[in-house]
Amino acid sequence: MLSPPVEIKVQPRQTDPQCHRPPPPPQPQPRSFRLYKKWFPWFVPSIVVVNSVLFLVSMYINNCPHNSNRCIGKSVLGRFAFQNTHENPLLGPSAATLLEMGALRTREVVEKHQVWRLASCMWLHAGVFHIVANMVSLLFVGLRLEEEFGFVRIGLLYVIAGIGGSLSSCLFVRTTISVGASGALFGLLGAMLSELFVNWTIYENKFEAVLTLVVIIVINLAVGILPHVDNFAHLGGFITGFLLGFVLLIRPPFGYVKQRSAPSGYSAKSRKSKYKLYQYIMLVVSLILLIVGFVVGLNLLLRGVDGNHYCSWCHYLSCVPTPFWTCEARCLVSQLENQLNMTCIKNQRHKFYLLDNGNNTAQIQKLCVDLCN
Repeated sequence: MLSPPVEIKVQPRQTDPQCHRPPPPPQPQPRSFRLYKKWFPWFVPSIVVVNSVLFLVSMYINNCPHNSNRCIGKSVLGRFAFQNTHENPLLGPSAATLLEMGALRTREVVEKHQVWRLASCMWLHAGVFHIVANMVSLLFVGLRLEEEFGFVRIGLLYVIAGIGGSLSSCLFVRTTISVGASGALFGLLGAMLSELFVNWTIYENKFEAVLTLVVIIVINLAVGILPHVDNFAHLGGFITGFLLGFVLLIRPPFGYVKQRSAPSGYSAKSRKSKYKLYQYIMLVVSLILLIVGFVVGLNLLLRGVDGNHYCSWCHYLSCVPTPFWTCEARCLVSQLENQLNMTCIKNQRHKFYLLDNGNNTAQIQKLCVDLCN
């Protein structure tokens, strides 16, 4: 009969080197990290809400049924009814209401020193079509930027670019009022382009990204040559945003980020600089151009300088006449209460007028058209 097998354990000899080998030291674990922090976008949606509320407030203040017998949607909208399309084709309030709420007009800024209108006009909109187009574009562009860079940077970019667009508009658009967030929106587009350049090393498909963005920008700027569109606000906002992108949207290269994510106790042979030399150069040059541009522009504006006197072709940047449309007549206007002195830039004819309503921008433009024709 076979006995069950017996398990025998052999102890290692004292001379066995495995007995005295110390355990390997624990390897430091790398810290978990995100290459760049993602932000929760709340600022851009807040801008959409604020602009929408202010549009409703402007319609309430406008109160078309109380001031006019020709309102759109009076039976349904009541106090919020729109002005007739002859006065406002965008379905919104009157020019006088917008001016009362803070719309931009050069005369108020120069003669009454209401510089705050450079910022207030970007929160107002001329009509339903206007605000819907701007807010959809803002959500499309702004949400991604806020996720990538946070509300502080994008907030500063939005406001400063909007003021830059207003400043450019004031220097070249002398008679009509201007409202809307278009300057700020083009500032975001300009910043997206400069962000590609200043952070060039962290992108893989560099030329594809640049080409796509340039096509989008060119198409949007081309729309500005249509009549009744303030392309000077677009151009001023775009240039301001483009320069701000080098200042606010700069990012460290991958080498610096990897260095910061190294485990504790790790000592790099050569410490990486936070930014590359070309990034520092772009930042400094852009900051200087921004400061000089705003100082010179505000100085010229408050002195009442008309940019059209020094650039005879610049008006084509805002409207190019074609067989399909004609550009608005352009006049130099000086006004004292209801007395208006108007000179047509095209034929140098001038005439005095007595206005029924000193703030009626539509009437002033009609007089300008008649004078130039």
